[in-house]
Amino acid sequence: MRSGFLVLALLLGACRPALAAPPTLQPFGAPGAAPVAPWKVSGLPQQTKPFTQFSVVEVDGRRALKVTADESYGNLVHPLDYSTDSAHLSWQWRIEKPIEAANLRDKSGDDTTLKVCVFFDLPIERISFGERQLLRFARSQSTDPVPGATVCYVWDLQLPAGTDLDNAFTRRMRYVVVRSGSDKLNQWVSERRDVTADFLRLFKGEAETVPKIIGVAIGADSDNTKSHSVGYVSGIKLED
Repeated sequence: MRSGFLVLALLLGACRPALAAPPTLQPFGAPGAAPVAPWKVSGLPQQTKPFTQFSVVEVDGRRALKVTADESYGNLVHPLDYSTDSAHLSWQWRIEKPIEAANLRDKSGDDTTLKVCVFFDLPIERISFGERQLLRFARSQSTDPVPGATVCYVWDLQLPAGTDLDNAFTRRMRYVVVRSGSDKLNQWVSERRDVTADFLRLFKGEAETVPKIIGVAIGADSDNTKSHSVGYVSGIKLED
């Protein structure tokens, strides 16, 4: 069972500030290999459990990131340094094997077959006192930046699309259920989200403007439910 500060610490494990450049998410790399830099696998501090596996493949004629979780935890992180008042994230995803036992409202079921996350540099003074202390502790345990706020888009079997909820371990991560159910398994589904609007809705009361975006991540975890999952992500873009 992972603790709240460990969840916080892993969120940006590989996400170091990038050099000034357009906020372009780089390709995953060539099929048949591991994802290439600046994408990097990140897990829990001193993680002993298996890491979620990431590989570049061809699926239905398109290049994609294959994400395989087997009682594991892990994220594939792309660092960014992006200040904007209008950000949109688009991608395509496909689920082959979902986590049927997932229950995002409970720590014992807090697993995701696929999630696409955006990290924000929310100033610590905007965070409540109790969570501020937890965040400071998380940052003290990591040599990498830990975001003050994270929005994760998930595909969940149980919760209806449009559901917003906090991560069961930490309110620094908040979920949006973008896709629900199993009727589109083994099919590519396209998504586009207004990241600005989602952040301001989910973190209402903590921020009136959108902080700098400092990373994007793709992940899956099945460590709490002791499950196995397989999914794919393709064509991820961050735009104004």
